[in-house]
Amino acid sequence: MASTQLKFVEPAEYLVAPAAAASVPAPAAAQGEAVLSLRGVAKSYGSGSRVTQVLRDIDLDIREGEFVAIVGFSGSGKTTLISLMAGLIAPDAGEVLLKGEPVVGPGPDRGVVFQSYSLMPWMTVRQNVALAVDQIFKDAPKAEREARVAKYVEMVNLTPAMEKRPAELSGGMRQRVSVARALAGSPDILLLDEPLSALDALTRSNLQDEILRIWEQEKKTVVLITNDVDEGIIMADRIVPLNPGPGATFGPQFEVSLPRPRDRTAMNHSPEFKRIRKEVTQYLMQVGSAQAAEAGGKVISLPTVLPNTSREHQAKLAGAAPEKAVPNAERYVEFSKVSKIYPTKKGPVTVVEEFDLKIRKGEFISVIGHSGCGKSTVLSMVAGLNEISEGVVVLDGREVANAGPDRGIVFQAPSLVPWLTAEENVALGVEQVYPHATRAERADIVAHYLARVGLADAARKKAAELSNGMKQRVGIARAFALSPKLLLLDEPFGMLDSLTRWDLQEVLMEVWSRTQLTAMMVTHDVDEAILLADRVVMMTNGPRAKVGKILEIDLPRPRTRKMLLEHPDYYRLREELLSFLEECGHH
Repeated sequence: MASTQLKFVEPAEYLVAPAAAASVPAPAAAQGEAVLSLRGVAKSYGSGSRVTQVLRDIDLDIREGEFVAIVGFSGSGKTTLISLMAGLIAPDAGEVLLKGEPVVGPGPDRGVVFQSYSLMPWMTVRQNVALAVDQIFKDAPKAEREARVAKYVEMVNLTPAMEKRPAELSGGMRQRVSVARALAGSPDILLLDEPLSALDALTRSNLQDEILRIWEQEKKTVVLITNDVDEGIIMADRIVPLNPGPGATFGPQFEVSLPRPRDRTAMNHSPEFKRIRKEVTQYLMQVGSAQAAEAGGKVISLPTVLPNTSREHQAKLAGAAPEKAVPNAERYVEFSKVSKIYPTKKGPVTVVEEFDLKIRKGEFISVIGHSGCGKSTVLSMVAGLNEISEGVVVLDGREVANAGPDRGIVFQAPSLVPWLTAEENVALGVEQVYPHATRAERADIVAHYLARVGLADAARKKAAELSNGMKQRVGIARAFALSPKLLLLDEPFGMLDSLTRWDLQEVLMEVWSRTQLTAMMVTHDVDEAILLADRVVMMTNGPRAKVGKILEIDLPRPRTRKMLLEHPDYYRLREELLSFLEECGHH
């Protein structure tokens, strides 16, 4: 790989000086005139005493043909920023300029894809994409419009689902329809608000490549908001952090002058890739540390009361002496030839076939694989939410037959009761597993875990008033508060920003190490799998998915992201996982 340099563009408010880097010219694409500019932009919501300033002093020039990635934190106003660029809302102060002219509303020259898809539920995939095509290319012949629709649906691998409606599609598939619809309009500027965050690694990388191909061939200008540093490095000319709000401002700008095309496997060996990855990550971590120090909240100590699902509590109720050691600790969770078979009109389909795995007590297992390989199906079977077709799952010496409070579950989308407060949602589980505790002890358990996930000040807010990231924190606090025998996590951080995700990974690691909790986590994030796990279970593609390979993560604990980036074995482990996923992706 050719020698490259990394340039830091440092505004006056630069919070943390990264390691010195040589100055280099801007990328060729960035040498043209600014096509989109923000000058002193500010935006607030609310009125009177309830005004919340979301953005302030936002200055940015995006040049024609440039690809800019903005790394935004939860609640920092990243969707507000995209909406301002799109002309969907107006700034309270400053101005948004498009080719030097004030933006006064939306237009077909700007294609927008938001994190939450907005599809017409009564229309098929084809009809949803055709909405944009028929409006923008209304004078084109019908055959040409239909060909354009077919092209962009195929681009996101949804041709077999062309006549399906959104309700028949997974969340990731719906997002792919939104991406196809935006691309099909051939806008000059593509505004992407975390459009790939809910997708599996293979689909995500395929769409990254497709967006890059369009950007390079059609000379589009792209603004991408992402919660993934690697995504920014792979795709962008420049990475701009949007610091946490309220009153969010831009941090330092990192120019990425790695040569194109950027091959993911080759980049894993590139010193420059490793350097920029480390610098951006360290800056974001520093911002997170500063924010946590400012929040400061005191974490209430946990009472010593045991949950009613524990062996110790059950022995006490039975008047027996507690066992000194857990029976079958090496096989605390055991999957024995577990299969899941669904009936269909064309006959039975085996989604998961003879899944075999033994998990030690206190072990953390990550399960990784492509979308549709049955990861979540395996998790739902051990949770007792999905019937096991063949085989058996045993947890702590007992066969899993149905759902129970001895398994805490966190899904990608938290299932909270919207009219209850954060603390009331957590208390629902606490009351179930600590009925023998005093009211004060239960309140302390709730308060402890809400504080641990950074929600001490939002404990009495109703779930409906919380952001998506905050709702997910409540879901995680609720699962932790159960002190379950087995913690099950189904991509719980997949749709969160980098800072929130890293925070919660640290919380998870701390609780896991303190309680010796046994955990099983489905993820499509290779780095998350390595950071958290003792072993990573790689699943083959479905149907008939099974354990393909198991990778031992023999990195020392306690682990930190900084340690991970500096450990000599980290990139070797990363490459093993990436290579397995790439091989599966070609089958």
